Amino acid sequence: MSEPYTKEKIIQMRKKHIGPSCKVFFAKDPIKIVRAKGQYMFDEKGERYLDCINNVAHVGHSHPEVTKAAVKQMEVLNTNSRFLHDNLVQYAERLTATLPEKLSVCYFVNSGSEANDLALRLARQYSGHFDVITLDHAYHGHVTSLIDISPYKFLQLGEEAKKEYIHVAPSPDTYRGKYREDHPNPGAAYAEDVKNIIKEAHQNNRQIAAFIAESMQSCGGQIIPPPGYFQKVAEYIHEAGGVFIADEVQVGFGRVGKHFWSFQLQGEDFVPDIVTMGKPIGNGHPMSCVVTTREIAEAFGATGMEYFNTFGGNPVSCAIGLAVLDVIEKEDLRGNAIRVGNYLVELLEEQKEKHQLIGDIRGVGLFVGVDLVKDRQQRTPATAEAQHIIYKLKEKRILLSADGPHRNVLKFKPPMCFTKEDAKMVVDAIDKIITANNSQEITNNLPANACRPQENGFYSENIPVSNKRIRTK
Repeated sequence: MSEPYTKEKIIQMRKKHIGPSCKVFFAKDPIKIVRAKGQYMFDEKGERYLDCINNVAHVGHSHPEVTKAAVKQMEVLNTNSRFLHDNLVQYAERLTATLPEKLSVCYFVNSGSEANDLALRLARQYSGHFDVITLDHAYHGHVTSLIDISPYKFLQLGEEAKKEYIHVAPSPDTYRGKYREDHPNPGAAYAEDVKNIIKEAHQNNRQIAAFIAESMQSCGGQIIPPPGYFQKVAEYIHEAGGVFIADEVQVGFGRVGKHFWSFQLQGEDFVPDIVTMGKPIGNGHPMSCVVTTREIAEAFGATGMEYFNTFGGNPVSCAIGLAVLDVIEKEDLRGNAIRVGNYLVELLEEQKEKHQLIGDIRGVGLFVGVDLVKDRQQRTPATAEAQHIIYKLKEKRILLSADGPHRNVLKFKPPMCFTKEDAKMVVDAIDKIITANNSQEITNNLPANACRPQENGFYSENIPVSNKRIRTK
């Protein structure tokens, strides 16, 4: 075995062999991670970093039960789903048991992007329509069809990058959106905007195939939709002949604690037509899934075109998926999300009383956002301050991220084994950073050209900021 490369050597080799658009975290001083365990990551020097954002390692980095399941199955068999195998149907049965009854048919794929792309195909085949309504600031994946429905991405190229078959609805943000916490019914008001988009589309002879939304927007700034929003949107979409796609790629599998799926926060009377999932499903193993109704699945199959995915639903992936479900249950990770998440919010609320920089704290379970502001009355985004905090935390070996339309929202999405001690550690560090710096000092100390975050939340110093917006109606 060859000697490990130094950081400098790796950077040199990346420049030579890796595409220039593939950025690294903290480009001025990137981190080389050699191992990880639980909620911690370790660099080549053995220094430990607290991971506050890795929602992929859902039950914890390198979980022994997940690793054991993968190795055990790999030693016996790994093949495709055209052969009968217990793991595929056993996992499908376990997974659909966590969902409302009508969501009963699975398509196994390999990534969140694949899942969302397939969901669009299902919706378009079932509805016979093509257009899609998405939310402003949404991110749904990196393949061409999903860049088209991800304003978080395509707006970097300017307004002209929006396709004519894509319609952008306002993000249901009750803190800095058009309908705020003082509105008597923000959910209905935001849904009315979707209704108006449908009406305008029809006037232009366009038909809506689907409305797609992350059940809670992450890249959009940790946005939790107001009560009743999804119900009313689903009503309008169904009237238009379309379907409702709930993207749970970042926020599913018990992260909210109260429920297994984040869309369930909207109430028992809301059931999406299609649910997509990825990231946490395999605890880092590349697998994902689309779950839909029997009616939609049969319409998709009526084309006569076979759907086949070489790796989707293979025995190893399904063994890993089953192990993840087992760990969530055995270790009461949903309960942990409630206990630790509530404690984290309590600590942050104490800091809000202490620091005017903190404008809003929002979250459910281990999905929490801290909206930083220069002025609480005006709610002016404190972008430079947020980025400064992220870099200072990195120096303290704490990995947090900032995102949202103004890149001013600190995002907590840690592994589900995150503890109260971890929560106190990071909040204490944030307190010290804010206390030590006033706004002018923060701005002066910010790394040059630090700007737009990647979809994982870390900032890259190499990507230009685009402030171009589009009309959302």
